[in-house]
Formats: sequence, structure tokens, C-alpha cells
Amino acid sequence: MERKHVFISHHHADDKKVDQLTELLNRGGSDVRNSSVRMKPANQRRMEEGRVKDETIRRLLRMKISWASTVVVIIGKETHARPWVNWEITEAAQQGKRIVGVYAHGGTDAEMPDALEQYGSAIVAWNTDSILDAIDGKNNNFENSDGTARDVVHAGTKTVC
Repeated sequence: MERKHVFISHHHADDKKVDQLTELLNRGGSDVRNSSVRMKPANQRRMEEGRVKDETIRRLLRMKISWASTVVVIIGKETHARPWVNWEITEAAQQGKRIVGVYAHGGTDAEMPDALEQYGSAIVAWNTDSILDAIDGKNNNFENSDGTARDVVHAGTKTVC
């Protein structure tokens, strides 16, 4: 089983999708290690009360992103509107990480986070082989949620070395 270190960027309302994605990739023959931040209720309250400084969050996210070889972005209905998702994608690009967008399972075409359109290496449908190939750099496709081809918005992609 091949081990993959990923950071899964997502809207916290899509936490279950993170579990589903990890399970899907593990069933596909990969040992997926995810360093993303999951918001437990106590931490969510601290955030809502403003007791956690943005710089503290940025420092934690930088460390977790630097550990991963690839950043995977789950594209759900509200992902495009989440400022931290855009920040994570931009940080991953600054760190030279491969960035793979994956449409949420059962989702339809959702609006893309601006940073994913700018820095994405591949955007694929919820399909085990497509996702694993995109993570590995074998697939640089830009797809719609149904797996059909879509236009590439930018020219550059990052490959895994």
C-alpha cells in the first residue's frame, strides 16, 4: 500500500466528505495520511468568540501544509466562499505544492475558489483512479463534476517529483 501525505482543504460543513474521500482512497490501495484541520465543537466556539488569532491559525496551517506533498481541495457548494480555503490554496502554491481540486461526492458543478482556478494543478470528479492519478501527477486534467473535460483557466501545473 502506497502512503500519501495530503492536506485536505475544505469547508468545515464538509467534514464528512473528508472522511469519505480518505476512505475512498484507502479502498483504492493508498494509505492516506491527512494533515488538515478538523474543527471540534470546543475549537469552533473559541474561533467564533475570537479567542484564536488569525496568525496562530496561519502558523498551524503552514506547518500542516508543508508536511503534505499534495493539497487536495474538496469542492462543495460553499467552498468558494470560505476565506481560509483560498488562503490554504495560496499558501500551498507559495510552498510549491501540487494542488488538486476534487468535486464533492454527489455534487454538481460548484463555483470554484478563486485560488483553485489560479493555482490548481488538476480538477477532477469523485473517482478513485482520477483522484489518485491527480495526486500522483499522472493526471493534470481539468474536469467538470461528471468527469467531462472543462477549460483550463491558467497555463501552469505542478507535478510531483
